[in-house]
Amino acid sequence: MKQLEVQIMGQSYLLGCPENGETRLQDAVSKVDAAMCRIRDAGKVKARDRIAVLAALNLAFEVPDRSLTDTPVPAAAPSGSPAGPVTAPDEATQAQLAALLQRLDTALHIDGRLL
Repeated sequence: MKQLEVQIMGQSYLLGCPENGETRLQDAVSKVDAAMCRIRDAGKVKARDRIAVLAALNLAFEVPDRSLTDTPVPAAAPSGSPAGPVTAPDEATQAQLAALLQRLDTALHIDGRLL
């Protein structure tokens, strides 16, 4: 397994990467970095761990539920290809994310740990 050094929100990470998986890993890193930077730049959340959780929730929310459709999920666009416009979540999604963040804050306040 190869190791690949990447940057996410200005911080370096050394990640394990399977052979011939560099493009997929770089695409994933780009999506995570963009999602985290978008949340950070909005200015409402400062803590890196909370930004990471919100970015993970946003990205997971974008993945279609395979059990609801027989249509296969399309592969990620090749590197350099446009992946389509990135839009801000609607008000209902923002409300759901705010509620999830509140639950996280409450859970973290109890013992100071996420897990």
